Amino acid sequence: MRTVLIGLAAGAACLQAQAVLPSPLVMGGALGALACGLAVYLQLLPRVPPLVRAVTGLLTGAVLGFVWAAWLALRALAPELALADEGRDLRIVGTVDNLPYRFAQGVRFNFAVEQAEGKVPPKIALSWYAGYRDQLTQLPELQPGERWQLTVRLQRPHGNANPYGFDYEAWLLEQGLRATGYVRVARDNRRLDGFVFSPGNVVEHCRSVLRDRILAALPDKPYAGVIVALVVGDQRGIDQSDWQVFNRTGIGHLISISGLHITMVAGLFAWMAFTLWRWSFFTRMQLPLLLPAQKVAALVGASVALLYVLLAGFGVPAQRTLYMLTVVAAALWLNRLTSISHVLCTALGVVVLIDPWAVLWPGFWLSFGAVAIILYATVGRTTRPLRQTAAPGASRMPVPLSRRAQLLAALRVGAHTQYVVTFGLVPITMLLFGQVSVVSPLANAVAIPLISLVVTPLALMGSMLPQLLAASMLGVAHGLVEVLALCLQWFSAMRFAVWSAPVPPFWLFCWAMFGTLWLLAPRGWPVRWLGLATWIPLLAAEPSHPAPGRMTVTAFDVGQGMALLIETSGHRLLYDTGPAYTPESNAGNRIILPYLRARGIDALDGLVVSHSDADHSGGALSLLDGVRSGWVLSSLPPQHAIARAARHHLHCAAGQGWTWDGVRFEILHPLPVSYANTTLKPNARGCTLKITAGGKSILLAGDIEAEQEAQLVQRADLRADVLLAPHHGSGTSSTPAFLLAVRPQAAIFQVGHRNRYRHPKAEVYERYGAAGIARYRTDQAGAITLEFDETIRISSYRSTHARYWQAHY
Repeated sequence: MRTVLIGLAAGAACLQAQAVLPSPLVMGGALGALACGLAVYLQLLPRVPPLVRAVTGLLTGAVLGFVWAAWLALRALAPELALADEGRDLRIVGTVDNLPYRFAQGVRFNFAVEQAEGKVPPKIALSWYAGYRDQLTQLPELQPGERWQLTVRLQRPHGNANPYGFDYEAWLLEQGLRATGYVRVARDNRRLDGFVFSPGNVVEHCRSVLRDRILAALPDKPYAGVIVALVVGDQRGIDQSDWQVFNRTGIGHLISISGLHITMVAGLFAWMAFTLWRWSFFTRMQLPLLLPAQKVAALVGASVALLYVLLAGFGVPAQRTLYMLTVVAAALWLNRLTSISHVLCTALGVVVLIDPWAVLWPGFWLSFGAVAIILYATVGRTTRPLRQTAAPGASRMPVPLSRRAQLLAALRVGAHTQYVVTFGLVPITMLLFGQVSVVSPLANAVAIPLISLVVTPLALMGSMLPQLLAASMLGVAHGLVEVLALCLQWFSAMRFAVWSAPVPPFWLFCWAMFGTLWLLAPRGWPVRWLGLATWIPLLAAEPSHPAPGRMTVTAFDVGQGMALLIETSGHRLLYDTGPAYTPESNAGNRIILPYLRARGIDALDGLVVSHSDADHSGGALSLLDGVRSGWVLSSLPPQHAIARAARHHLHCAAGQGWTWDGVRFEILHPLPVSYANTTLKPNARGCTLKITAGGKSILLAGDIEAEQEAQLVQRADLRADVLLAPHHGSGTSSTPAFLLAVRPQAAIFQVGHRNRYRHPKAEVYERYGAAGIARYRTDQAGAITLEFDETIRISSYRSTHARYWQAHY
C-alpha cells in the first residue's frame, strides 16, 4: 500500500511537467490497460517476488495519480473568462471569499461570483485601489462573507515567466482563480449583505476577527505580521526585509502554523481530554467504562488539529500534520496497529488526491522530506540511555532517571533530530533554492523552543482572551519575537551565513541524496562520513558561462520594463533593473535576484541603469543590496539614491567602451554635453549600449525616441543583428530610418501583458514585421535567451518550459 501511495505523488508530479493534458480517451485507455494488468497480476500474486510487488505498486499508483491529476486539471481549467470580456467593464455580484489583504495602495481579495454580465469564472482575484488616475478613493472595510455588487475589469490568468521564478499562473490554478482584475470606480459599487453563511465564510470570518484583534492590540508594531502568521497563517503582513533574515537563518518554516505547532496544540487538548475523561470530569459517572479515555483523547486531538489547520489556511505542512494525526486517531479507534511510515505515506497520498498541484511548491517536498528523513534516521534505532549508577550490592532492577538525566536525554534526542534535519535536507534545499543556511542549526536551536513553546501559545491565548488580557499577552509575544529578530539579524549579517551554488541537475541531486542517506545510516555502517564526499560537486559547483569570445543575453520577463543580463566567459553585466511593483516589491527582488541565486551568481561586474524611469530603475536598490556589484553606469544625477548606493558610479557617455573576454561593449548615447541640459527628458538621455561577440551584435536602445534615433543614425554605426526595441515599441520610436540603419534580424519587445500604454503600438509592431524582422515579446514568450557565437540561437522560456496551464499565444 505504501508503494501505491508514493506512486500517486510521482504520477501527479509527472503530470505537472506536461505541456498539454491527455484527452479523456487517453486517460480511459490508461485505466483500462491498468485494470487488465492488475487482473493478470492478481492471478499470479502468490508467486510474485516482493520486488515485483513493489514495482507494480509504484506503477499502479503512478498511473492512478497521473490520471486523477489530469482529470482534476481538466475540471479546473474549464471555467474561463471569455476573450470578448477581457478589459471591459463588467458588473458582478458575489461574496468576499477569503481574508482580504490590505496594502498601501488598496486591498486584495478573492471573490466568489454569483451573478455576472458575460462569461465570468466562479472565483476570481480582485484588487481595489485607493487611487485611480490620481483620484483618491475611500475604500470600504471589506470582511469575508460580505455580498457585494461591483464593477470590475478582468483578464485571463497571466504571470511573468522566468527561469527559477515563481509560477503565478500555476498558483492561480491551484487556488481555483481563473481570472484576475480590479474594481472600477462606479456609483453602483455597494454592499448588499453583511454576511452570507457558508462553512468557508465562517472560517474566513473567524480568521479575520482574530487578525483584527491582534493588529488592534499591536498597532504599528514591526512584527505584528509574524504574530498574525502564527495564529491564522496569514504571512502577507511580514515585510520582505524580515523574510530575507528568516530565510538566511533557516527559520522561515517556523513563521507560520507549522506541523510542530499543530501537533503541540492538538497534543495539549488531547492530554486535557484524556485527563478529564479518565477522572469522569471529577464526577461519579464512570465515563471510561463507556468509552476508553485514549479514544476520546484521539478524537479531541484530531478535531482540534482540524480547527487549527482551517485557521492556518490549509497549507501543505498543516495538511500533512492533520492527515497524519487523523490516521493515528483512526487506527486507535479501529484498534489497529499502524507504522509511522504508513501514516506518512497515507498523508502523502491524501494531500496529492486533494491538491495534485501541491507537488509544484517547495513546501510540499520540504515538509514530507523532513519527516521522511527523521523517520529514516531514528525509527527502529535506540539511543544509549543515560543510566544512573546503583549502589554496590543493590538490586539490578532499573533505576529511574533523575529529572536532570531525563532533561539531558531529551536534549540529546532534540539535538540528534536537529542534526538529522539539517544534514538530511541539504540536497533538496540546494535543488529547490540553490543555497543553504550555514547558521540554521544555531538559529533553530534558539528559535524552535522560543517560537513553539512560548510565543505561539501566548499568541493563541492572547488572540482569544478579553482585550485587557490580550494586549498584555500579545505584547509579551511580540517583545520576544523582537528580541529573537535581533538575534537572527546578527546571524544573518555573518559573511558566510548562507552557502550558495548553482541549482544542481537532477542526477547530481540524486547522487548527493544517496550520500546523505549513507551519512545518516545506523551506527556501525562502514565509513558513514564518506557520504559527505557526495556533497563536494553539489556545493562546489561554479556557475555556467559562455566560452571566450562568446556571450549569452537573457531578457527577463519583468512586465512593463527592461532588464537584461549579459554574460561573457568571465564577466556579467546587467542592463536595467526592471520596474517597481509596490514600495517593497520590484523586479530586482522578485525576478532577477532569485535567478542570480539559482545560477550561483553572487556578483555583477557592472550595472547599467539607462535612465531614471521606474520601469528601468525600480529594482536597482534591491540588487545593489542583494548582490555585490562593481561599478554602476547610468544617466542619473549624482544625488539620486541609486548613484549614492553604488560603490562606484559613472555617467554613461558616447565614446565609452571596453572589452571583456573578447566581447566589445560600446556606449553610443548620450553625448557628454547633454548632462548640461537640465530640461532634457530622462528618456532622451538614456544609455544606449552596443555589444559585439563573434561578429554578431545586439543594440540596447533603452527608451530613446525619434529625435535621439535620428541623431544616432547620423553619427554612429548602428548595424546590429538583434535590437531591443526602443521605448518598448512606443509610437514615438522605431522610426523607419532607424530600423533601416540597424537592419536587425530579430527584435525583442520587453512589455507588460495588456499594459496601459498599449506597447508595442500596433503600427510599430507591424513596421518590424514588414521589414522582415523576427519579433519576440516577453509578455507572450516569457524570458528570452540569446546565445551569440558565429550564429545567434534564440529561445524563449514559455517554449522550452511549456506547461498545460500557461496562456498560449
